[in-house]
Amino acid sequence: MTKRRMFFRMITASLLRRRSRMLIALLSIGIGATILAGLVTIYVDVPRQMGAQFRSYGANMLLLPRDDAVLDSDHLAEALKSIPPEELIGAAPYRYVRLDMTSRQQSFTAAGTDFSQVPKTSPYFSVEGTYPEKNREILVGKSIADTIGVKVGSTMELTYQPAASSEELTPEESRQPGADLSGSAEGFGGGMVYVSFRLDDRGAIASLEVDVSTQTPEYGGRTAEDEAFLSRFRGKTLPLAVGEDVDALSGATVTSEAIVTAINTARKTEAAVKPQTMTFTVTGILTTGGEEEGYVFLSLQDMQSLTGSPRLDVAELSVSAGADQLESYADTMTRGSDTVQARLVKRVTRSEASVLEKLTALVFLVTLVVLLLTMICVSTTMMAVVSERRREIGLRKALGASDRSIRQEFLGEGLFLGLLGGIMGAVLGFVFAQVVSVHVFGSPITFQPLLLPVTMIVSMAIAALSCLLPIKRAVAIDPAIVLKGE
Repeated sequence: MTKRRMFFRMITASLLRRRSRMLIALLSIGIGATILAGLVTIYVDVPRQMGAQFRSYGANMLLLPRDDAVLDSDHLAEALKSIPPEELIGAAPYRYVRLDMTSRQQSFTAAGTDFSQVPKTSPYFSVEGTYPEKNREILVGKSIADTIGVKVGSTMELTYQPAASSEELTPEESRQPGADLSGSAEGFGGGMVYVSFRLDDRGAIASLEVDVSTQTPEYGGRTAEDEAFLSRFRGKTLPLAVGEDVDALSGATVTSEAIVTAINTARKTEAAVKPQTMTFTVTGILTTGGEEEGYVFLSLQDMQSLTGSPRLDVAELSVSAGADQLESYADTMTRGSDTVQARLVKRVTRSEASVLEKLTALVFLVTLVVLLLTMICVSTTMMAVVSERRREIGLRKALGASDRSIRQEFLGEGLFLGLLGGIMGAVLGFVFAQVVSVHVFGSPITFQPLLLPVTMIVSMAIAALSCLLPIKRAVAIDPAIVLKGE
């Protein structure tokens, strides 16, 4: 029989003779290894799990046009190349304009978007009905639906009034003698008021037309029909002030002020701009609990048909990456484009980073406490074993056994227990982590191949450290004293 086989036989025989005590030590190591393996598995997989949970709070990055640049779908597609496809969950572009529903004297903020991307970047959207799938279909916010009484299947006729200017001139620069000017401003109830007028050779208002179809007919609507009120503007030079240059129409103060604001902010237009009107079918009512309930949403194709422009105001991105990686992607996109600038949604990225940081500290603290308790339990058990074997150890030393052989035997027993406990803990730890992940995050985790060897090595190291004090006491036994029965 070789020395190695003899050594292994001695260890197993010693463990079997003291099954109850060794079982306690084995369970201590196994439980410690289970918690260690489970927590490590959860911690390794938790960034993905937490990322998925935080994506339910909405986008974590925005793409905006830089300065006066015009952002369109081509610029967006180019910018998105900086993000690996497997990390890009969704990218929803938006264009915002005001649309009028003249039949109800209402104006709404309308958002043109890609409905295939909206559920990915805004999973908290709750839709009664369905998202629009075709052109001329619309999604209506709940507050608007309640106000005007539309339901799924209803139709809405919406009008877009083109921008007041075809030239990039400020209102002051536009006030040239003989110029045709157009402007708009928000009136009563959020409805838009539109004006168009001509300046005479002195730069004073020569003629004025007012569109107040979104205002209440009995009040604000009278401003377009009251010739005496309109005559108050003719012959006046800009800018105007209500109460000083022009008196408001009685009972329509808000609309009167909106007309003055529209005149003061009007710009030059070389050709008459005509409103664009489209009829939409409501396919869904949107509930979010936020400001989105006051919007209507239509496809980008319909928005382009109404406005005649492919421009975008913003793109919301949902990216599965940590805060540092998101910063890197944002810097890359901003530096690599003269059109796009990327910004992080700080409330989401900071919250995610904070939670992960606290989770790291919690995992480290719990693991440390569990390992210390495991060491104490194993060390106490091995100390009891040394006390039981005092006579055996004294006899062996009297017969010539060296301190080294005694150290090796006890260390071998500890390492063997650590090996078995590590294997058991790695398997049970994965099961523990799987249960926690399914019940807390609602999704399973993947097995980490390094989990088994790492758990075994840590368990054996903990068992070896736990044996140091018992080994020291075993080596210190004096055979003469023990054999005398003292």
